[in-house]
Amino acid sequence: MSIDIIFKIAAIGILVTVLNQILIRSGREEQAMMVTLAGVVVVLMMVITMINNLFTAVKTIFQLY
Repeated sequence: MSIDIIFKIAAIGILVTVLNQILIRSGREEQAMMVTLAGVVVVLMMVITMINNLFTAVKTIFQLY
């Protein structure tokens, strides 16, 4: 695991926050909510992939099948 994933998640968070604030100030609250949800889903997909890799590594190390 590298530190790049932390920077990717932070970049997505910053981008989503900026887009959310711009959309809220322009009166598009519904689209701001959709952008926020999309950001959360993208980050969750990244984290779920990492957790899957972790469980696969644990199974391999302890030979659990």
